Amino acid sequence: MSMAYEEYMRQLVQPMRDELTEAGFKELRTPEEVDEYMENAEGTTLVMINSVCGCAAGLARPAVRQAAQHENAPDHFVTVFAGQDKVATSVMRTYFMDVEPSSPSIALLKGKELVHFVPREEIEDHEPEDIVQNLVNAFETHCK
Repeated sequence: MSMAYEEYMRQLVQPMRDELTEAGFKELRTPEEVDEYMENAEGTTLVMINSVCGCAAGLARPAVRQAAQHENAPDHFVTVFAGQDKVATSVMRTYFMDVEPSSPSIALLKGKELVHFVPREEIEDHEPEDIVQNLVNAFETHCK
C-alpha cells in the first residue's frame, strides 16, 4: 500500500477513534497492548471492536457512549479498531474465541471471561436505544 493511502486512512479514522477515547475508552493499538491489558484485567471491561462502517458510526459508538453513563457500568472501557489495527484486533478476539469475529461488536468481560457479546447482527438494523438497553441489561447482571 502506498504511504499516501496509509496517511489518508489514518486521517479518515481519527475522528472515529476520538469518539471513543474522548468518552473514556482506552485504545489498544498493538498486540502487546492488548495482551498487557488482558493479563492484568480485573473487574469488568467493556470492549468495543470499532469499525469504519455506518452501523458503527450511527449505532454502536453512540450506544456504547450512552451505556457507559449507566450507574452500573463496567470498571474499564477499551477499544480496538478492526481493519486498522488488525493484529491488535485479532489478538483481542482470541480472548473470546467461542464467538465469530464481527465488526463492529461489543464484548463484556469479567476478568478475562466473556460474559456478554453483542455481534454486528444485534447492532445493524437496530435502534441505538435497543443496543443501549441490551448493554444496560448486561451491566445489571454482571457489573454490580
